[in-house]
Amino acid sequence: MKLGIVGLPNVGKSTLFNAITNAGAEAANYPFCTIEPNVGTVAVPDKRLEFLADMYKPKKFTPAVIEFVDIAGLVRGASKGEGLGNKFLENIRRTDAIVHVVRCFDDENVIHVEGGTDPIRDIDIIDLELIMADLEMVTRRLEKVQKAAKGGDKRFRHEAEVFEALKDHLDAGRSARSFEAGSTDDAELIATSDLLTLKPVIYAANMDEEGIAEYASSGYYRAVKERADAEDAQVLPICAKTEQELTELDDEERDMFLQELGLSESGLDRLVKCSYALLGLISFLTAGADECRAWTITRGTKAPQAAGKIHSDFERGFIRAEIVAFDDLKACGSMAAARERGLVRSEGKDYVMRDGDVTLFRFNV
Repeated sequence: MKLGIVGLPNVGKSTLFNAITNAGAEAANYPFCTIEPNVGTVAVPDKRLEFLADMYKPKKFTPAVIEFVDIAGLVRGASKGEGLGNKFLENIRRTDAIVHVVRCFDDENVIHVEGGTDPIRDIDIIDLELIMADLEMVTRRLEKVQKAAKGGDKRFRHEAEVFEALKDHLDAGRSARSFEAGSTDDAELIATSDLLTLKPVIYAANMDEEGIAEYASSGYYRAVKERADAEDAQVLPICAKTEQELTELDDEERDMFLQELGLSESGLDRLVKCSYALLGLISFLTAGADECRAWTITRGTKAPQAAGKIHSDFERGFIRAEIVAFDDLKACGSMAAARERGLVRSEGKDYVMRDGDVTLFRFNV
């Protein structure tokens, strides 16, 4: 999973990226400090996997990972190439989802390219640039399909109708995410266009250290939450500065600091949960003396396809999956005890994987 961290210059993108990845990307108080995208890969925190590692003492411990990309700050006119616009837009295109950092605090010592704090204005600026870039792509696609439709092919005529409706939708300043396709086939057709405004969004409402403790009472946060709810997007209140400070503490100090702020989890933990929910992802687990590992799959994936994540031979020669729910395994204390209690199930090709399934695949090639 690759998440692109975006936003206007100086809203806290690189500070948040540093905190999440501990990668040391430069963060400074001037626009375009980030030119080339910084990339950091982080392990997905998963206490279930840690428990299995304690149980099996494996030679190898492999958590799921997320790749974060810190993308250059956007400005008005990016879709026309202003600032670092073209490069910015291309970098977004390569991500699975967008983490849109929005500044939700006032600080006269931190420059804001638009002159002051207004999170909805900032969201609108970036949305408009992404919509304009998509409009250009859809217009080109429509022109190409209209030419093909002149031959009388009904398939191309229908495709032209779909993209003409989408073009009108974008032209009205609305994102592709909010476009209601006439059918599943039409939605799949639109998905082939690789549009920027089709990507799922998490709004990271960047608060200051005082605001994060009482974020629900912040007018800035409430405005972003209302916007996110209207778009079926996720919103995450976070303090990038605090998250960066947490990386410098040991586990005990970190937990105490979070308690003082009234938070039960770090921003990374909460961002991972938001990301998985947004993209419809879950994790199943494999465990043994050789390796304990978390595997990320789409919710609704059946057992053979999950096996294929490990190796194509596992899917091709799938026989069955031996599965125990993590909570049951933890309560029993061992796989042998779980088997004795009849909690290890044998599942076939139609089984839909669940989050936290501890799984052994049987196959024959």
